[in-house]
Amino acid sequence: MSIPSLLVFSLLFVSTYASVNDFCVADLKASDTPSGFPCKNPKMVTEADFVYSGIGKAGNTTNIIKAAVTPAFTPQFPGVNGLGISIARLDLATGGVIPMHTHPGASEILVVIEGTICAGFISSANTVYFKTLNKGDIMVFPQGLLHFQINSGKGSALAYVSFGSPSPGLQILDFALFANELPTELVAATTFLDVAQIKKLKGVLGGSN
Repeated sequence: MSIPSLLVFSLLFVSTYASVNDFCVADLKASDTPSGFPCKNPKMVTEADFVYSGIGKAGNTTNIIKAAVTPAFTPQFPGVNGLGISIARLDLATGGVIPMHTHPGASEILVVIEGTICAGFISSANTVYFKTLNKGDIMVFPQGLLHFQINSGKGSALAYVSFGSPSPGLQILDFALFANELPTELVAATTFLDVAQIKKLKGVLGGSN
């Protein structure tokens, strides 16, 4: 078998295994791969692999964004491995915000449980779609597009978000620009932001250079 063929086979194995078998519970003792974790020996699988209680309590929102995301992805919930689904809890304190971010590996659906959330996304044509959501409202965010959530109510807000992947990935725009060692002059050249403002944001988010 050639190397390219072997690579394609390895990328498809986990999802294919879960398709032709009942499940592919993640073996978290093994290394993660682009296609997910290898399958746990079925004889070692128990009901505990299909149950997760971690999103039953509020996350810690005492941080700069006044928000918390509690994931139930494969590392926390091995039963979703290979099934193409996952979920997370979103807690937003008053004034809380999930900054502009993307999930490279999955589309997302959000359902508001409590409070009021202004949510939206930007298409590849730079068209903005945003809406104030109330309890019971849902909104979809297409895969890979920049999107955000803001608590626009007077109290705390709670939502659950589901993804079309057990590992949707995450990149937060502000952190990508200001929380690393990307030189200030390059940030200024590519964003047209003032150098002083860039340095201020780097100071807040822990970036350098």
